Amino acid sequence: MYRAKSDGRGSLRFFEPKIDADMRARRNLEADLRLALERSQFELAYQPQVDAAGSFVCGAEALLRWRHPQRGIVSPLDFIELAEDTRLIVPIGRWVLEQACRDAMAWPSTIRVAVNLSAVQFRHGSLLRDVLGALQLSGLPARRLELEITESVNLADAQQALSTLREVRSLGVQVALDDFGTGYSSVSYLRDFPFDRIKIDRSFVRDVDTSSTTQAIIRAVVDLSHSLGMKTTVEGIETSQQLQIVQQLGCSEVQGYLVGRPCAAAEIIDIIRKLSLTAADEP
Repeated sequence: MYRAKSDGRGSLRFFEPKIDADMRARRNLEADLRLALERSQFELAYQPQVDAAGSFVCGAEALLRWRHPQRGIVSPLDFIELAEDTRLIVPIGRWVLEQACRDAMAWPSTIRVAVNLSAVQFRHGSLLRDVLGALQLSGLPARRLELEITESVNLADAQQALSTLREVRSLGVQVALDDFGTGYSSVSYLRDFPFDRIKIDRSFVRDVDTSSTTQAIIRAVVDLSHSLGMKTTVEGIETSQQLQIVQQLGCSEVQGYLVGRPCAAAEIIDIIRKLSLTAADEP
């Protein structure tokens, strides 16, 4: 019926079972999503971010998980878009900020926590209030919080994005450009926006051990970022050879299954201890 209405008066469409089933599934998922916060079904995992030498943990990225009582673990890929469409991402994102800051307080004071922001969150009027509230509730120093945004956030309204970034950084919070290289990245992004860190997307890592072109691109991004006072993190490191190459290319930090899989907040301490012991044993 809705498809026919959207096509204009006089339109006729046959009933399409698949579309009807998809709509019902979406409505059911939305209803469950609205209850998830109330019923404490969300949880966070953390993936370590390690210095390029692999000797100590610098930070950890918070990764949202939904533990549904019937569906089990629901991937963010299956609900984040819906959360953005319904604006539920704003209260969910507020919870993530608050929980991540609380968890990080149990870690050593040198370790930051990174939280992803969706475009909807970034443009919402409550962002600064939510960030400040999370810091005040937890007691986490602002310098230990890093907000990760993607290029799509900046494309919609560059001037507003620039203003928001400056306000966030004025709190002492760090800002990272996530997934660099997957969208509309250009040198002007690094010139015009006040980022503290550039996260080079995992797609560049897949063939870094076989492609001199990929290596040249990563080196160019690293050199440019560092010359502008920005640190670099390479995502998706899965092999020792990849790690060795990005070390040689001058990257600041790495993230990926080789250096640490997503884990509970308490396990970050174990990873710190393990890396410390490994570094102490090396000649």
